[in-house]
Amino acid sequence: MRIVAGVATDVGRVREGNEDAFVVEPPLYAVADGMGGARAGEVASQLALHTITELWKSGVGSLEDEVRQANDVVFARAGTDERYAGMGTTLTAAVASAEAIHLAHVGDSRAYLVRAGALRQLTNDHTLVDRMVQAGEITRDEADVHPHRNVLIRALGTEPRVDVDAYDIGLLEGDRVLLCSDGLTTMVTEDQILAILQATVGKPQDAADRLVRAANRAGGIDNITALVLDAEAGDPVAGSVADAPVVAVVTDRRRLWRWLGVAVAAVLVATVAYTAFRSYVDNQWYVGVSNGSVAIYQGIPAAPFGIELSHVDQDTGLDAAAVEQLATFPGLAEGINADSREQALQIVETMRQDLGDLTTRHGDGAM
Repeated sequence: MRIVAGVATDVGRVREGNEDAFVVEPPLYAVADGMGGARAGEVASQLALHTITELWKSGVGSLEDEVRQANDVVFARAGTDERYAGMGTTLTAAVASAEAIHLAHVGDSRAYLVRAGALRQLTNDHTLVDRMVQAGEITRDEADVHPHRNVLIRALGTEPRVDVDAYDIGLLEGDRVLLCSDGLTTMVTEDQILAILQATVGKPQDAADRLVRAANRAGGIDNITALVLDAEAGDPVAGSVADAPVVAVVTDRRRLWRWLGVAVAAVLVATVAYTAFRSYVDNQWYVGVSNGSVAIYQGIPAAPFGIELSHVDQDTGLDAAAVEQLATFPGLAEGINADSREQALQIVETMRQDLGDLTTRHGDGAM
């Protein structure tokens, strides 16, 4: 078999810069999502990927060893340059052969496998909420909307040593592997990801482009990177290591085009982007908590860079603490999404009725 790759990355609709980075250096493929503010996140992700790429080319050590050495390099840079203090990055890397793929993973970027019409997550998220799920403290659905779902408990470059998860996955002809940053998975559901991957069989670049577009359509509140690897029939170019015709547009070329576009029409682009994003936000609704009362919000429950993307449309006067005691509304504090203002009003009316029923039952029991 051989591996054919497609990759796309985008800054998204909210962030000013792209801290994601990727490597397509067959048989090495990787995605990293930097963090640290200013340019620190971008430096961390690119430094980590540059390090493992150069080490891989030297042919010394395992992929996990190379990731650990990348951790040393990023941590050292953060400690010697105050501009990058505290920076770090996620990293999900894969080395493909004719019959298998070997993964090394740190953080909450992800690797998925599509086989026989099913999508399976190959990596574990190193986040606070994933640890809570593993401990049985919350459900997977609750984790998806938890306010601390993006809090990492393990990242590359933030500590002098890092534990690296390693996985070996056998490959079959027709398998598809997706490496992606959380800018995709926080915006697009796994069902939607699977639908896109199934609709683009044999077209990995089309798949990567569509995944990025879907995340942007859903709000694009973070940088987005999708790297799709297809296991196809055919002989690898060099022995048991599959060489990949790279049909991706590299990061530098995308960045150059972006800045040229900004230089030519910065005002127009900013106006159109803001108008589109504002239109999207203004058509979103959810039920949440405001000053101890249940409230209907217009917008989305997010505050990138401290900018609130929602406002109270109506304070219903319902006691939020009382509603949260109802088993039917456990996610009120994080926000209960609604398709429209009318649906939000219906949710509030259901809360009002449930509280009334509870009061009536307690009243009957007291007589």
